[in-house]
Amino acid sequence: MEIFTGIFITLVVTIVIILSFTIRIFTGKSIYDKEYAPVHATIFDLFFHRDDLYDYETEIARKIPTCRFLSPGQSEVFTADPRNVEHMLKTRFDNYSKGPTNRENLGDLLGHGIFAVDGEKWRQQRKLASFEFSARVLRDFSCSVFRRNASKLVGFVTEFSLSGEAFDAQDMLMKFTLDSIFKVGFGMELKCLDGFSRDGEEFMEAFDEGNVETSYRFTDPFWKLKWFLNIGSQSRLKKSIATIDKFVYTLITTKRKELAEEQDTAVREDILSRFLVESEKDPENMNDKYLRDIILSFMIAGKDTTAAALSWFLYMLCKNPLVQEKIVQEIKDVTSSSDEQTTDVNGFVESINEEALDRMQYLHAALSETLRLYPSVPVDVRYAENDDILPDGHRVKKGDNVYYMAYAMGRMTYIWGQDAEEFKPERWLKDGVFQPESPFKFISFHAGPRICLGKDFAYRQMKIVSMALLHFFRFKMVDEKSNVRYKRMLTLHIKGSLNLCAIPRPRT
Repeated sequence: MEIFTGIFITLVVTIVIILSFTIRIFTGKSIYDKEYAPVHATIFDLFFHRDDLYDYETEIARKIPTCRFLSPGQSEVFTADPRNVEHMLKTRFDNYSKGPTNRENLGDLLGHGIFAVDGEKWRQQRKLASFEFSARVLRDFSCSVFRRNASKLVGFVTEFSLSGEAFDAQDMLMKFTLDSIFKVGFGMELKCLDGFSRDGEEFMEAFDEGNVETSYRFTDPFWKLKWFLNIGSQSRLKKSIATIDKFVYTLITTKRKELAEEQDTAVREDILSRFLVESEKDPENMNDKYLRDIILSFMIAGKDTTAAALSWFLYMLCKNPLVQEKIVQEIKDVTSSSDEQTTDVNGFVESINEEALDRMQYLHAALSETLRLYPSVPVDVRYAENDDILPDGHRVKKGDNVYYMAYAMGRMTYIWGQDAEEFKPERWLKDGVFQPESPFKFISFHAGPRICLGKDFAYRQMKIVSMALLHFFRFKMVDEKSNVRYKRMLTLHIKGSLNLCAIPRPRT
């Protein structure tokens, strides 16, 4: 009898919870009010489409640029209208913050880093980062690191090229960008590409796992319960964060000791050293936890976004071999290296100077075209601090989350024309010169006051790597008929591996 009573009570409680949840979803949402964006479904629909979310959003955006998904407490507004994007990120910037949902979802992984905060903490980090990215010393130091690591990358690919073996290009590029960001950002030689850093690889795996499980929070209405019970995705996230924290706090401690022992200014070329110097002025607020959060924000910006973009870039070149050859021809036309330099990796890479990078107009267009179709951050969100009306005429209530869908926007014919889904670098060129688009239309580097400070930094790194690899190799997919898929993360990685073959280019 007691067993049946227990089952009955559990069933009643479950029904009450479901009913309460349902009432909260459908109450106060102005569902039939045409002044608000039309309701497409509830947040559960997003959960069911969590693995193909960005394609699902694209299908919806083709039919209607702005719609709503209902969730407990507020509406989740999704838009692919550039006018709405400009309104949120620039015109009414003060009314659209990261908001409590975003901060809560990102908080355990990114803490109070620049991508997860508003207000004074954002302004403080933005000011410091802005100064660093505008400094010539960082530009020169970073280019030196990129060129050196690009040489290593060519050597890495050469081994596979000579043996005729395939390799995972995405894994290779992730290790390359991890090595680069650690040297530029933290002044540390990680040597993942050399295969000498088991700790570095464990950190990279934990960081990627944390990225995946954090992204699922945006569509999983039960993640808080999983976190509390330490089960499923949130259990995996906790384990990842423990590995990440151990690695990062060791890095901070090591760097502090270096700064205390070294008086040479060369040790302060990296970004972390400069933040540590700044932390000495305000140790209470800029403690190790705050520095940890800043480091992870630089990680997701400097490793994930660039490596993902380069992976998609190589994939698109394999699918569009004529574009690959046009870039190779541009490299030949632009570089003024001697015959000896063209066959010597270090000599060629050293010839990639600022002037050469600036003249690579077609390469710049091809990279931008890749980011249009495969933006490193496929969807982002803002929180309405007050009631508002979007430029498309739809009302937004205080507390609503408004998502702008970069992945979907890149595929909309009403934004890019009838050939929107074609990979066409020429769309960016006029008389052979790159023509930038509105950042509210091409949203890959964000826009408005929070536009990406590392945009030029990222293009510079991608160009150096691309020029080095394409000068020495022609790339093709192992299975030329296959189409790769994305992996659902905060950043747009290729699912699984990108298996390529590299064929040496003949030298005269």
